[in-house]
Amino acid sequence: MNIEDIRAFCKKLPAATEDVKWENDLCFCIGGKIFCGVPLTGELSVTFKVTPEEFDELSVHEGFIPAPYLARNKWVCLKDLTVLNRKELEGYIKQSYELIKAKVPKKLLK
Repeated sequence: MNIEDIRAFCKKLPAATEDVKWENDLCFCIGGKIFCGVPLTGELSVTFKVTPEEFDELSVHEGFIPAPYLARNKWVCLKDLTVLNRKELEGYIKQSYELIKAKVPKKLLK
């Protein structure tokens, strides 16, 4: 997958928005909260939230690192996109979307 594939997938999720934050990160949000991030320059990587069980496994898995500044909240950074196929990556992004959406106040989702 490339950045345009990730962008197209994220934009299909209900109420998802995109924004450039910190001058270099394309962030996808639900209710103003980020569920996925991709750097606009440098090597392509994808940052997303996972479950606590997945965090323990993925943060030591080849191609992943604990996400800088976000690891304490169970976020990982996929540095090598060849480690996952398209369906797997989309599954993790969708799960991240659902995990973040669950914390967004209902009023903001309407």
